[in-house]
Amino acid sequence: MDLEIVGALRDVETIASGRAIREWRRLRKVYGRGRWRTLKGVATIRLPNGKIREAELHWYEAHGIGRKEFKIKKLGSPWSKGRAPREEECSSSPFTPLAMGEQM
Repeated sequence: MDLEIVGALRDVETIASGRAIREWRRLRKVYGRGRWRTLKGVATIRLPNGKIREAELHWYEAHGIGRKEFKIKKLGSPWSKGRAPREEECSSSPFTPLAMGEQM
């Protein structure tokens, strides 16, 4: 799945490194020698259909080679942080919809 990382990667953790990575031989063959690590983190991403979501991502990384093969592991709700609350989530909202023809 194609994705574009819109925000910074947060809460980055190393899952595995070196030969503990299942695909270590393939990574070395395709991208070259390096200190390969599997990492996970959270970022705001843009999906191919244009929607923006929070997601947990996993990827491979090696010094001098960079980040490769991002995978979406968990997809959050749209605008899960900093989004406007839904009508059912708050009992009193300062914003009330105007009736048709009503002016401010």
